Amino acid sequence: MNAVAPGARPALELFDDRPAVNVAETEYRRLLGYPRHHAPGERADELAAGARQWFTQHGKPWIYLREAELEYGEAGRLRLGGTEFQSQQLHDHLRTLGAQRVMLVAVSAGRECEEHARQLWGEAKPDEYFFLEMFGSAVVENLVAATNGRVCDLAEREGLMAVPHYSPGYSGWDVAEQNKLFTLLTEAAARPLPGPLEVLSSGMLRPKKSLLAVIGLAPAVARVPGAAPAVPCESCSLSPCQYRRLAYRHALRGAVAAPRETKAASVAPAAPWPADSQYTVSARALRKWAGERVRIVQRTDGSVEASFRFDGTTCSNSGHPLAFDYEVALSPLEQGRRILRASCRPAPGDEGHQKMCAYLSDAEGLMRAMAVAPPLVGRPLDDIFAWKRTAAPSGCYCSAESRTHKWGLALEAIHYTLNHPDLPPAQFSPPNHAQTV
Repeated sequence: MNAVAPGARPALELFDDRPAVNVAETEYRRLLGYPRHHAPGERADELAAGARQWFTQHGKPWIYLREAELEYGEAGRLRLGGTEFQSQQLHDHLRTLGAQRVMLVAVSAGRECEEHARQLWGEAKPDEYFFLEMFGSAVVENLVAATNGRVCDLAEREGLMAVPHYSPGYSGWDVAEQNKLFTLLTEAAARPLPGPLEVLSSGMLRPKKSLLAVIGLAPAVARVPGAAPAVPCESCSLSPCQYRRLAYRHALRGAVAAPRETKAASVAPAAPWPADSQYTVSARALRKWAGERVRIVQRTDGSVEASFRFDGTTCSNSGHPLAFDYEVALSPLEQGRRILRASCRPAPGDEGHQKMCAYLSDAEGLMRAMAVAPPLVGRPLDDIFAWKRTAAPSGCYCSAESRTHKWGLALEAIHYTLNHPDLPPAQFSPPNHAQTV
């Protein structure tokens, strides 16, 4: 799986119409919307078991992937397998992580899952419908994670590794290009896909429990300057996995292990301090957030784990309150405080996110979109000041602009806190979940 010249050898291609599916109960419950550590009732357990059993007996998931060439261009353009795509986010994602080639991927939970769910709805069985729908979503997530592991195993023989996948519809990549990616993926395939799949004019897939993605292939020793290696295992929850190289970074989330941190007072500021006027948020608000919403843990190696709590309300449905946790890992100060990874997810126990209009119409799509990290990953935190984004102060997460706006708030709040050691030491007390990094 080398980054070789065109025609040097045939690209790797894989068809799998019987992939193993191993949906962890914790992941299934997460998609069902249950808070972590919540024990569902007897009825919910019965519905979950029923959906799992039906899929085991009747589901027909499948995976297709093939290798393609990668060429970087200007202004966010790049060519995959000779086809041009325009996405600054995808371009930066692959280039920052040192990708030299790509794998084009299609996975699906199968048409049968969607058809049976539709049948359950027609039979006035909304509970059974919902639980099967969410299990289908969990299957797709599991297939993507498993595919990443298989790509890692194949690529390792050539000194390469898989970097986290990216899909049309993710932040900065127009879902309309899903049609172009599908055409590229299918036209060069040696034979038809293992299962039915089509792209609608809107860019949505049918069956909907499917995903197209691009997985970059980068040298296993590649590093973002000043950053840790981008090993996808850290972002992959697949368990068990024979290909795992590093622990899933959220695997111990919620445990009570002792934090590996230095004293809060030793958090060093970047120099020189930025003028407060550079922030889009007022200094008064940032100082308040630093005391109430930002938590900082500095590790013995100088790296930093920071978190920010966003509290808002839905824009409709009577304005239900919602809360999201942002977590950001930063490299040591001498390495430029680069953003190594970033994540956003509903706060433990939050139910308001399930009341958002976008969640009600496409829960899986919204949660996937919210999980996309900001385009600054791999770059210094200071780049927050050069990041151009549209102000969208609504409390919900339904639009891409609103999600991007909130990432800006989180990163500015974290930046301000790190650069103002004059704040009372109590501001740096870590949250419980920060003890698990």
